[in-house]
Amino acid sequence: MKWFLHKLAMMFGAEPRRPTPEEETDAARAVKAHKKTPEQVQLRKELIADEHENPQFSHKWRNLRWISIIFINSLFIISFYWDVQLVEGSMSGSRFLGFHMADPNAALQVMLAFKDVMLNLVIGTVTVVALWWIVGGRAFCSWACPYHLLAEWAEAIHLFLARRGWVKDHPFHRGLRVVLWVVFMVLAFVTGYTVFEYINPVGIVSRALIYGPTVAVIWVIFLLGIEIFFSRRFWCRYVCPIGLTYGITGAVAPVQIRYDLNKCLHEGECRAVCLVPHVLEITKMGYAQDEVEYIGPDCTRCGLCVDVCPQNALSFKVRGLDSII
Repeated sequence: MKWFLHKLAMMFGAEPRRPTPEEETDAARAVKAHKKTPEQVQLRKELIADEHENPQFSHKWRNLRWISIIFINSLFIISFYWDVQLVEGSMSGSRFLGFHMADPNAALQVMLAFKDVMLNLVIGTVTVVALWWIVGGRAFCSWACPYHLLAEWAEAIHLFLARRGWVKDHPFHRGLRVVLWVVFMVLAFVTGYTVFEYINPVGIVSRALIYGPTVAVIWVIFLLGIEIFFSRRFWCRYVCPIGLTYGITGAVAPVQIRYDLNKCLHEGECRAVCLVPHVLEITKMGYAQDEVEYIGPDCTRCGLCVDVCPQNALSFKVRGLDSII
């Protein structure tokens, strides 16, 4: 329980750490000791060298995510332009086949702003929370959010420029996201307006796709510029309260990323591509608490780490069921 609470605390800005001797299991301790033997150290070096010479990775989960984002957001566009009433509204709040759907973060701000608990928002929020709890909370970010797809492309440009020394990443403290979550909630209550929705790129991009772009798109372009030239994935990692809300929702979700300490070579390929790399600190030598662990609640279930891990030390799992791959 203490180790789970530590993973939860990381979502609120706590720094990753090694497990204490009391937290570490005997099985994990034995695996770590075995990996430090001279024979295993040499074997690991040889395997890592071979991986670098003959890299093997896929884009399976990335491609599935991109298809999912495009498909989900296309439903809104098709429903509006052809008036089929399949999905009405936008990503902030909608109706799917008549069922109310409301983003939990937006719904909470609306109720704080109006000082009223609205039945439709409650129904919509419960529906969405139940859905995203099943698939893993922050899976919304990587499997449905339209801004996320743009940010992922912006990150690719940032990395391209960084490799050439033309830009440098400037990270912020992850606790900033928690502070801003509180600030936006207080602003909604005090002002009577959902202040965050005016600057929320998720809603702006969603509405621009459905109803056509407005001047607010300039703000989205500005944010992408920050992510390309100044701070890698600035909005998603350090600002967006939506990700924090969904992370809490999916803290004990059935669908999770499973980590197998026995298979891991600790070469760091997974951390290099992770959208929220602090959740994969357990893949560093000595950081795992047990020989089999599940990645923390801030994980977006994007699958990038699964795609690049040559040893299959990371995999999608439904807790209590067989692998879904």
